[in-house]
Amino acid sequence: MKRKVCVITGTRAEYGLMYWVMRELEQNPSIELQIIATGMHLSPEFGLTYKKIEEDGFPLHKKIEILLSSDTPVGISKSIGLGVISFAEAFEELQPDIIAVLGDRFEILAAAQAAMISRIPIAHFHGGEATEGLIDEPIRHSISKMSHLHFTATEEYKNRVIQLGEQPDRVFNVGALGIENINRLELYSKEQFEESIGFKLNKRNILITFHPVTLEHATARQQFQALLHALDKVEDCTLIFTKPNADTDGRIIIEMIDRYVSENSHKAVGFTSLGQIRYLSALQYMDGAVGNSSSGLIEVPSFKIATIDIGDRQKGRIKADSVISCEPTEAAISSALDKMFSPAFKESLTAVKNPYGTENPSKFIVEKIAEVELEGILKKEFYDLR
Repeated sequence: MKRKVCVITGTRAEYGLMYWVMRELEQNPSIELQIIATGMHLSPEFGLTYKKIEEDGFPLHKKIEILLSSDTPVGISKSIGLGVISFAEAFEELQPDIIAVLGDRFEILAAAQAAMISRIPIAHFHGGEATEGLIDEPIRHSISKMSHLHFTATEEYKNRVIQLGEQPDRVFNVGALGIENINRLELYSKEQFEESIGFKLNKRNILITFHPVTLEHATARQQFQALLHALDKVEDCTLIFTKPNADTDGRIIIEMIDRYVSENSHKAVGFTSLGQIRYLSALQYMDGAVGNSSSGLIEVPSFKIATIDIGDRQKGRIKADSVISCEPTEAAISSALDKMFSPAFKESLTAVKNPYGTENPSKFIVEKIAEVELEGILKKEFYDLR
């Protein structure tokens, strides 16, 4: 009998990171792949990105709608509650042998809670990381404690998962999943990329992704306005915005992007989702990635371009030498932009190494998921560091 492995994805970025793992699961003769799409994938506001999963040839076994038309703390909490109920029903119907989840979003917390109560083992990707400004931080570590197989992105993150009491022989440092996309996807030429976005690049080009800092109260508007003021000072520069996820106060930033692009259509363009190929293709032609997304730290250094990491959202994550960290003020962001465009800093980027690895981890991950003994796996002995 085939082992039923259920992959759960709630965002465009998360699906892109798990793409090659899903391909390996699909092709493994001992595994039956199940896929559940939830969260932003099913929202017209966020691009109905579940269609991309289907276009890639993956059948969806369940679509679980949990997003409310509210990004307040009450709305997000209600979405988590709805998610727990809905995932419990889906697991009862699909009867997976193990579920596979990535990261730290609230949709995945709901799925992990339902799996734990349903006595379904969990394989977790990208545990052990730190993002001190976000609710993702406690969510990530909570999911790690509910999980039974762990695939981390660095050795330091592996040690942190073990520090949480997980057994070392169930924790594997495989590098970041996104590196495999860089290695294996055929990226666009400059002309193909310009045609795909309907916009010409300039002498200078910046990709901007800015999300709310969800453990801060009402800072999204102030911080993003400071970023826009700083970007306005950069001459001869194309600005490509990708919009934030469905997080608390995310809609504030979405509205500000739409207004800025409308008023600066000669130099700025915005997208709900670029998708993996356009996003990674863009990085080939950018001077830098600016904002506070995890991709700026994990994938962008592989392109040997700068990252400006603003504020506390990613505080605690391992950073390459190409990352310029700054406070979320206009003056600090302007100073960081000056450094990013300086000849000396550009020269230093040629020697940058990505701390999140260079290898393709999907085959190893799927081998571990396929071979792990599930009998008795649910009862975990706490591993004590002494």
